[in-house]
Amino acid sequence: MTFNPQFSRIGEILVHLGAVNEDQVKEALVKQSNFGLKMGETLRKLGYITEDDLLQALHLQLDYSIINEEELLDLDSEVVKKIPEPFAVENRVIAIREEGGSILVAMTDPENIVIHDNLKKILNRPIKPILIGESTLHDTQERYYKSIRTTSQVEDAVGKFEFVAVDEDENEITVDSKAEADAPVVKLVNLIITEAIKSNSTDIHIEPLSRETRVRFRIDGALREVMSPPIGLHAGIVSLVKVMSKLNIAERRLPQDGHISLKTAIKSVDVRVSIVPTVTGEKVVMRLLDKGEFGFSLTTLGFSGRNLETFKKWIRRPYGINIVSGPTGSGKSTTLHAALKAIRNIESNIVTVEDPVEYRLDGITQIETNAKIDLTFARALRSVVRQDPDIILLGEIRDDETADIAIKFSLTGHLVFTTLHANDAPSTITRMLDIGVPAYLVASSVNLVMAQRLVRLICTHCKTSYTPTPEELREAGLTKDEADQIKFKRGSGCVHCDNTGYSGRTGIFEILEVTSEIRRLIFEGAHQDVIRDSAIKNGMQNLHESGMEKVRQGLTTLSEIIKFTVSDN
Repeated sequence: MTFNPQFSRIGEILVHLGAVNEDQVKEALVKQSNFGLKMGETLRKLGYITEDDLLQALHLQLDYSIINEEELLDLDSEVVKKIPEPFAVENRVIAIREEGGSILVAMTDPENIVIHDNLKKILNRPIKPILIGESTLHDTQERYYKSIRTTSQVEDAVGKFEFVAVDEDENEITVDSKAEADAPVVKLVNLIITEAIKSNSTDIHIEPLSRETRVRFRIDGALREVMSPPIGLHAGIVSLVKVMSKLNIAERRLPQDGHISLKTAIKSVDVRVSIVPTVTGEKVVMRLLDKGEFGFSLTTLGFSGRNLETFKKWIRRPYGINIVSGPTGSGKSTTLHAALKAIRNIESNIVTVEDPVEYRLDGITQIETNAKIDLTFARALRSVVRQDPDIILLGEIRDDETADIAIKFSLTGHLVFTTLHANDAPSTITRMLDIGVPAYLVASSVNLVMAQRLVRLICTHCKTSYTPTPEELREAGLTKDEADQIKFKRGSGCVHCDNTGYSGRTGIFEILEVTSEIRRLIFEGAHQDVIRDSAIKNGMQNLHESGMEKVRQGLTTLSEIIKFTVSDN
């Protein structure tokens, strides 16, 4: 008998496609009523099928086409907003484009007659349904309706303004007499900060250009432009940020630093503000620090199995210094706080001295330095010694004074964690010597040096195979034979990743264990290249190779590794 999917149940179609077996369908039938879901959704909830499996089965059963995800990258917002957001979200639909006298509407349930009738009333046009997956629909709605909301709010905030040039360099803002002078600017700044928090941004950049203000968010380590208010609003934005962060509103010639504590409906954040004068006006950079509970652990940072065991071994030693090095934004603080989270217990007194306190950890004493009242790293550390500490985290070794105190702690039975700005693990040793720490003290106090970087992960929704160019292979230090052994992946860009091809980040690590051989080399003043060669002979994986391991696993791209590491080849 010929199989006809249009007269078959969804479970039968999925069995025919080989996505599930009959026992799994029977299990889903039993649990379907408990879940209150349709059969396909029940099988997805049980983890037996993917969203694509269900879409293919519905396509065969209902004879509706499946949306081409590439089309979702460039929808007309005017068409999308023809369906109000609350209705679209509740009924799981989105308008795609106009087709003659009809509108193509992507739906997860195109057979729902009630939704069809309501859409016809809302649009006052016939509709053509097309199938779309749940997660794809959610991310598409989030992308376009968020853009529509943001654009509408920015227009509402600046709509009452009229700009009159005063001279070649500045604009004077003339405010509608019916409006409160600073209300639109307040609304705009609140919008910028709120959208940054929703986007899980780490930084906000507000910079003046010749004709507009550019607002960018740093997401997954890369800056993305999100809005561009008129340049006439820039002075008002900067002034408001200065007022919020208690800075001198009249000073426009010198850099200023401050901070804002905010409590939003989403979460509480501490905002570190930096304002610097530029040739086009003052630029504002705000770093967002989450005040919530620290959510990372050592197992989620990206360590390989071998590196994780090595790191765990050294963070449980009773004394000595563990140093994590790398540039700003490479995840050093995250790694150290994950280490403290892993080793904290009721028997140990853990104290941190940081500038600023980026993460809050229960059960740990955290001290934030304050230059305005002369609470420096050195002064705070001298007080910490009277707090009976077992383990100390020093936010950063900045000079010989803080380095000297940290080393004395480590040599008197304390375990010390700290960070340093250096290119890799061996050069961190050189940096310690450059600060002014004697070689014999570095050799006798340091247990472990770990360099790290954060690389972006390929979006799992649009991951595809590709062949790198000869130039990329050359920059990565790969021969053609080596490249032939790797299945290279990258993201083609989709609505799930905002067309970047990346979603999330992971760490790559270079762990240098200070063994007796390494201690001898440091004591003798050996060059960092000699120290590196010795460490590699003893099994150290350098940053480049750690990154290439993730390329081989299909987690990140070759271009990300080229961007952050240097090949020895």
